[in-house]
Amino acid sequence: MHSVERIGRYRLERRLGAGAFGTVWLAHDDELQAPVAVKVLADNWSHRLDVRERFLAEARMLRRAGSDRVVQVHDIGELPDGRPYFVMEYADGGTLADLLAAGPLPVPEALRLTALAARGAAALHAAGIVHRDIKPTNVLLCTSPEGVSRVLLADLGLAKSLAEASGLTQAAGSAGYRPPEQAEARAGIDARADVYSLGAVGYHLVTGTVPGGPGKVVRPDRLRPDLAPAVRRALMRALAPDRGRRWPDAEAFADELDRLASSGLRPRRRRTALALTGAVALVAGVGVTVALVERQSPAADVRVTDTSRRVVAEVPGDWGRQLRDSGWDPRALGLPSGHEPGLAVADHLTRWQNLSADVNGVFVGLSEHGDLTAAVNALTHPGCHYDGSRAYAGPTEHGRIRGWSRCPGGGSVTEAALAPTAGGAQTRVYVQIRQSGRASATDRVLDSVRTAS
Repeated sequence: MHSVERIGRYRLERRLGAGAFGTVWLAHDDELQAPVAVKVLADNWSHRLDVRERFLAEARMLRRAGSDRVVQVHDIGELPDGRPYFVMEYADGGTLADLLAAGPLPVPEALRLTALAARGAAALHAAGIVHRDIKPTNVLLCTSPEGVSRVLLADLGLAKSLAEASGLTQAAGSAGYRPPEQAEARAGIDARADVYSLGAVGYHLVTGTVPGGPGKVVRPDRLRPDLAPAVRRALMRALAPDRGRRWPDAEAFADELDRLASSGLRPRRRRTALALTGAVALVAGVGVTVALVERQSPAADVRVTDTSRRVVAEVPGDWGRQLRDSGWDPRALGLPSGHEPGLAVADHLTRWQNLSADVNGVFVGLSEHGDLTAAVNALTHPGCHYDGSRAYAGPTEHGRIRGWSRCPGGGSVTEAALAPTAGGAQTRVYVQIRQSGRASATDRVLDSVRTAS
């Protein structure tokens, strides 16, 4: 697949993810001028007719569901080598797992999102389908034109018709979200198996922790002491090992969650709001002060450098109010941990992690260990619209940059992994730019970045 640039009329842009049987790509429909997701059967399974049929069955079930609460299938086809693919709507807001990267959610938000996922499951059940693998990575967020996130269920790779599921004996599902009736061969399952998984998703969103195995789940109020008793009871009922004691169906569970979310529960302030992944640890966490940046006039660009003098950047004068210059920890991007040169400069650094805040600024960090490009390609910003990627070639650095716009506060985010223009192909510079409006100063700022060995 690495050499394939198009599938039919769909132009591939980047890989979104891969599972046991297939790979999902972000692509662009040149006819409709819209982003789409394309799922392709993996090479190593192309000779297995049973796996091929299961792959196609997923597309048929998604189509059969016919709900705006479940990922929609637009097209299906076959590659020249015979492998099937299908084309789905693209969810630009990431997944519930992305939201969890910042820790537990405010309780009303967690309940609302779980209720929306439950209504998606109810739509599947109404179409005679049981999902069997509901978990945060399979619950997608899609931004509507009005800026409100829709919640979509995805990945029906393990799904079965309810008629077939009643006699299933094969184990399926993911640890922590899997009901006991799916964990081992036994008499079959029904829609209440998905209710258990939804309860586990809600538990994870509320506590920040994947629940233990069936019958071994720690009460959520012990992990979050301010949790209302009614919320604890709702979640634990969904997670009952005996399916006869669970909520009777996903719709009933959703109704109770919605009631609780709107009942005046007092939410605890979320630790980091919607985190900008990769900027969570801008500095290494060692007593860093925020310094005021000296400049000649508000209109003049501001030149800043870190304490090691290895990182230099220039930003518009109005951005240069606060500076953190003592480095960063690349572990924030999933790279090897350490204290590397880096700086952050912005008009309001204390608001940096809040996507709904009005912030202008830039973070620049060095990292010469690990695959920086892959780390940046894996970043997502839930609630923002992904605008795609493009090549960048500046005076001293080059690479690819990725952009998001229409974030909750109306701003934009740019992510870049850059390598020195003169010598060496390995990327070593990570840049993140926040702008309160459109990304108008991106190239100007990137052109100013200088790094030293």
